[in-house]
Amino acid sequence: FEYSCQYFFDMPPILHTRFSDLASLFFPQNCAVCGKVLLRQEEILCTSCYYKLPVTRFENHYDNPVMEVFKGRLPLEAATSFLFFSKGGMTQQLIHKLKYKGRRDVGIYMGQLFGNRLNQSPLFHQADVIVPVPLHAKKEHTRGYNQSLMLARGLALRMQAKVMPRVLIRKTYTATQTKKSRYERWENVKDIFEIQNGHRLKGKQVLLVDDVITTGATLEACGNKLLTIPGVRLSIASLAYAEV
Repeated sequence: FEYSCQYFFDMPPILHTRFSDLASLFFPQNCAVCGKVLLRQEEILCTSCYYKLPVTRFENHYDNPVMEVFKGRLPLEAATSFLFFSKGGMTQQLIHKLKYKGRRDVGIYMGQLFGNRLNQSPLFHQADVIVPVPLHAKKEHTRGYNQSLMLARGLALRMQAKVMPRVLIRKTYTATQTKKSRYERWENVKDIFEIQNGHRLKGKQVLLVDDVITTGATLEACGNKLLTIPGVRLSIASLAYAEV
């Protein structure tokens, strides 16, 4: 087996490509949205679905609907979301794969696409640290990973920023927020986060990352904790924006 693996990596490029093509023939990869078999140059999404992504382009404008969510609630440097969310739409399908189907790769890939855009934005390109919204240890164990951390890792691959997933922690397990009102969501999360080793973020430009923004209650609770660290300047980014 060891010899076989070494033989694969020592192959000339043309043979390596043919071997990969043969592997994809027997183990084809499918588009995470439409299910179409991906071509060699495609990753996660087929070309058609890639160009149909409902991109917001909010990152180019300080005053945008995401920033409006946090107006008067958090003193932010900037806020944005990559995609519009609609029930049954492409974004919901991608998030469902990421959160419930074990598709870490979807989160990392979407984070990279998002990171390419944030890198070109004067509002976001100077981020020092990326902090994912944490899951409670029980939920993370059940799911196997934190979906926001996958997004953060993808972002970090395209941005000159370091991911720090253990500075902000969720100390209390809470039930799903899906059917709660805006006030109930805030009551559910306002005291469930805490800071560990906050000195690591002192004076940093921090990008707080989550999968979906609806009422913004969870991000507000996280942001309030991060802003207790001296010198922190806070921005927010999510994969999706869902109008309430």
